Amino acid sequence: MKNFDVIVVGELNVDIILNQIDKFPEMSKEILARRLEMTLGSSSAIFASNLSSLGSRVAFIGKLGNDTFASLVLENLKAKHVDTSSIIKSETVNTGATIVLNFDQDRAMVTYPGAMEDLTIKDIDETFLSTGRHMHLSSIFLQPGIRGDIPQLFRKARALGLTTSFDPQWDPAENWEINLPELLPWVNVFLPNMTEFLHLTKTALLEDGIRQVKSYAPGLIMVVKDGSNGAYMWDGENIIHQPAYLNNNLVDCIGAGDSFNAGFIRKFTEGFPLSECLKFGALTGAISTTMAGGTGAFSTQDTIRELARLNFNINIDI
Repeated sequence: MKNFDVIVVGELNVDIILNQIDKFPEMSKEILARRLEMTLGSSSAIFASNLSSLGSRVAFIGKLGNDTFASLVLENLKAKHVDTSSIIKSETVNTGATIVLNFDQDRAMVTYPGAMEDLTIKDIDETFLSTGRHMHLSSIFLQPGIRGDIPQLFRKARALGLTTSFDPQWDPAENWEINLPELLPWVNVFLPNMTEFLHLTKTALLEDGIRQVKSYAPGLIMVVKDGSNGAYMWDGENIIHQPAYLNNNLVDCIGAGDSFNAGFIRKFTEGFPLSECLKFGALTGAISTTMAGGTGAFSTQDTIRELARLNFNINIDI
């Protein structure tokens, strides 16, 4: 018996979210925000929290400082029943934080990485990793301490019998330096968004990127998120398009991609057909946009069901 359905390896930080701003700021000028919220941040933590809310048994491996922000992160994860026993507290670096400026359907972010940069492969206990059925890793460009070792980490996870998923997220330096031919053969599900996928493959079209990747990772499931255009999945034989569930009551898009990942991986680890995984991922991503912050819509399973019914006229079984 495995203790956890999914073990998440990744970054941890808080989000300080400024909503209802009139425009993005300019140098030497001041603008006002009419709403402020402080929530659990980071792609990996939002994914872990929402996946746990969907019913999976989730554990987290990561690093924090020993400060007030760390307490907020741990309290939020524990409240969602995410196992935090393998989260390390550092006495030398502070917990990361991201300031998020929301404007219409777009956002700008400034991140202080802090402890996110300090996690290394030596911090990942192989015995603990072996207690999971699946490993997910996200936001590799914010984690230079582990970035060079991720092929080794994924090989280890697969050798221990885990399935794996990987969402690279945005590269702040815009260099996009990952050795995909070395890494992706050890990944079961690759979950970039469209912009990230085209940058990483150095292609201009989705089809060209898929053709390139499948040449060295033929068994890889590629799921490419494309905002209001929906998502595209290469299932090994065909490209499948999943239309987006459009939300007329959009609050913000923070964590929508991570919530998509949570829905997809929830169904994937339960053995559902890939088409069902894709559909559920699109729905959970859309549900995320109905409340503020990346985790607000996933407070309880009753909340998730109610938001799906009210906003998308869908009854879901969690």
